[in-house]
Amino acid sequence: MALTVSNNGAVQTASYYLDKNQRALQSSIKKLASGKKIVDASADPGTLSVAMKVRASINRLSGAQNNVQNGIGFMEVQDGLLETAGKIVMRMSELKGFASQDPMKGETDIASYNNEFRDLQMQLYAISQQDFNGMSLFAQYTSDGNGGSTTGGTDQTGSEETIFAGKDQDNSRDHTIDIYTSTKGADGTKVSLHKSALLSALTVEMSADGNNEVNIGKAYGEATNSTIAVGSDRTASKNGTIATLASETRDKTLSLDQISFGVFQAAVENVVFLRAQTGAGLSRLSFSAESMKTQETNMRSALGRIEDVDIAEESANLAKYSILMQASAAMVAQANSTSQVALLLLQQ
Repeated sequence: MALTVSNNGAVQTASYYLDKNQRALQSSIKKLASGKKIVDASADPGTLSVAMKVRASINRLSGAQNNVQNGIGFMEVQDGLLETAGKIVMRMSELKGFASQDPMKGETDIASYNNEFRDLQMQLYAISQQDFNGMSLFAQYTSDGNGGSTTGGTDQTGSEETIFAGKDQDNSRDHTIDIYTSTKGADGTKVSLHKSALLSALTVEMSADGNNEVNIGKAYGEATNSTIAVGSDRTASKNGTIATLASETRDKTLSLDQISFGVFQAAVENVVFLRAQTGAGLSRLSFSAESMKTQETNMRSALGRIEDVDIAEESANLAKYSILMQASAAMVAQANSTSQVALLLLQQ
């Protein structure tokens, strides 16, 4: 092989491998420092695209889980108030018994029971108006006070009307809160929750006899051709008068002698029905929360398999390329020393 000075092939070859090993070493350092297989888009564009989509799905799923947890909180608060409403109705029933069945009670005693009875009606109304973070906990049921038709709100804007109908409830008017439980939003799965129509469930259909005493009672939502009243209009039409056990002010409340025992029985049944609806909603949300948590865990595992670096493998690569780079640098130095041989020949 000829000894040359202008072109040293050995130096070029050693320099090429030195650059290659240095880039490989830097790549290993970046992967170990970041913990990711893909440190830039040019490394593997396809895998990078998949990893970004999976990460976006995880972020959306986390948001949906927050909504579900908020929904659970909403339903728990609603159930607590329904429990209180049930206790109040049962106390009202107890007062009815005290006032009508005890021969030892005089007019003053009955008046005391009546005062508590009216106060409890106002407390029921206050419960039905409660909100959670500015959103009504219960579907509203009101009247215009002049025998007009009822209206009520079942969502944030109050644009939907709802009437309690028990087992015959129209789901299209009762399922008022939709919580999305997937990464697809409105196009994916969802849980529809009942927004309890408490005030409507406490509304009763009454018929009066000659003494204007209520002799039958049934918790009711709406009656055709009936006079609508909230404790103010006691005159029954031919189809009955509608009044409510929950009243905003004392002058609209009912007295004990205007309510029959059947009203309380039906009202308790209605509150129990509403609590069952709330319990079912809580159950569905709990299942959804558990499912979403499992889904998130699996998606994070999949993302890890896609983009996480194998530390053991990359550590071996780091040691390998570190040694190769040092060897390449030594070979560049060795190849450059051949020029010294040519100089020795020229000196002689």
